[in-house]
Amino acid sequence: MPKLQQAMMLTDDGYRDLKKAIFACTLTNFSMLPPFFTLVQFVAELLRPFTGGAISPTKLWILFGAGIVSAFLTYLCQRNDYRKTYVVSYTQSKRTRVAVAEHIRRLPMSVFNSKNLSDLTSNIMADVANSEHALSHLAPQLIANGVSITVTCALLAIYDWRMALAMFITMPVSIAVVTLSEKIYGRLAKRFMEAKLDASDRVQEYIDGIKVIRACNMDGERFEALRKALREMMRNAMKFELGAGVFIMGAQTILQAGIGITTLAGTTLLTGGRISFESFTLFLIIAVKIYGPVITLLTLLPELFYFRIGIRRIRDLMAIETMDGDKEKDITSFGIVFEHVDFSYNKGETQTIRDLNLTIQAGGITALVGPSGGGKSTILKLIARFWDADRGKISIGGVNVKYIDPERLMGYMSFVFQDVTLFNDTVLGNIKIGDMDATEERARAAAKVARCDDFVNKLPEGYNTTLGENGATLSGGERQRISIARALLKDAPIILLDEATASLDPENEAAVQEAISALIEGKTVVVIAHSLRSVMGADKIAVLDKGRLFEQGTGEELLAKNGLFAKLYDIQRESLNWTAKK
Repeated sequence: MPKLQQAMMLTDDGYRDLKKAIFACTLTNFSMLPPFFTLVQFVAELLRPFTGGAISPTKLWILFGAGIVSAFLTYLCQRNDYRKTYVVSYTQSKRTRVAVAEHIRRLPMSVFNSKNLSDLTSNIMADVANSEHALSHLAPQLIANGVSITVTCALLAIYDWRMALAMFITMPVSIAVVTLSEKIYGRLAKRFMEAKLDASDRVQEYIDGIKVIRACNMDGERFEALRKALREMMRNAMKFELGAGVFIMGAQTILQAGIGITTLAGTTLLTGGRISFESFTLFLIIAVKIYGPVITLLTLLPELFYFRIGIRRIRDLMAIETMDGDKEKDITSFGIVFEHVDFSYNKGETQTIRDLNLTIQAGGITALVGPSGGGKSTILKLIARFWDADRGKISIGGVNVKYIDPERLMGYMSFVFQDVTLFNDTVLGNIKIGDMDATEERARAAAKVARCDDFVNKLPEGYNTTLGENGATLSGGERQRISIARALLKDAPIILLDEATASLDPENEAAVQEAISALIEGKTVVVIAHSLRSVMGADKIAVLDKGRLFEQGTGEELLAKNGLFAKLYDIQRESLNWTAKK
């Protein structure tokens, strides 16, 4: 892969488009030479009386016509430049955003323990925007200007190497000043980027926790933390801009000293009779004009250094290995087996699951119970391959889940969690997440079985009502029933239930339980419940404590053992008699 393609993180199509953009920008730069030289010839013709000649009106009209034609050609080149540069870069940016979002979707959940929401949001939005800007405003123009200046320098050197040397002698020095400042500039840019991310984290934290902050009278304290983060970002932004300004202005000052050097050299050559007045005038006009692209070049270099940080962040994210597997593997039976499974969320930390051996019967209901922190939710996550086990084997129908593509595996499972996530979409759109290809009739039928009809029909636009962010307009029970409708629509053979009714009032709990009964019929079901009475009828109850399987059996068998399950059951039964009183 070419270094430029690798540095800009471009697809093959994107790299081809970049080369076309560079060519278009170079063509635009060269298209500006004919109008410029036409202008020089026009001025030289007007100056002929000062050198003993006479002005030719015919030649002036020819030059005027040539100027109009060359200006029109320049317009056509710039139009082509816009299409090849900006339009194409926005298309590439869209591809990159989709690719980054798709990559994030396939990452192991462990990645999200080390990266926060604002960091990943910045990867998709700000970093890709930086990449887009580099592709549309920096790289093509930078390379095109470099080519144009080199060619112009060579042509002028052929015409008169002494004047060309005087004109361009300061250019390498000014470019070197900016280039050598890259390390300093890079450090300032990195600190600025980190300060922006920290400020974004603080803003996110403040907004997410605004209810708690107000309820606990913590406004001033929390706002101070946010204010410090914003102030730090401002300080780093000022250092960053000041650092760039010092080096760029210094380089521009050195560069524009070339005008004085050109004037001095030209005057010396002119008075010595070694250069004509027309040539002297020509180089003075070129000297004023030629530094424009060079100054642009000097300005673009620091921007490129900064945007490379964003591109590097995207590259680092895309380098994280995704969870892959066999996309064609079929599972024909749905018993789930854990064999000597160990797991911890972070290496070096206490294991959440320890040497777990557990068989979940196909077509039956297995309940996971036990004290908080026992590893119940972790077991569901391992079944779904949100994480891979550190040791041991988890298989479904005899197939090791570690070797199945996560998306393929997801096709065999439906989830109903205590915390339901709804999207800012219609009720119907949220239900159809279970099966995006389902017809409206199928989605409505699933919603009816999930007992959604009663509350949805009361909404302003029924199933076409937009729910708002995370379904904020619905109650917990209503949100839960939409989640069950999704699972019904998906009709997967394995159902994972994580405290689906834990936080509901009695009326909603009854409605959700009816919906769950319809959902689990004939399926392999794994349910987590703290209410032990609700799982007494399960085919198997597995009692977990501190990541280990403590005991297992039916409800009656476990009560007869008088072990941990019986102890928890008695505690819950006693708590039913508790009342609030003085």
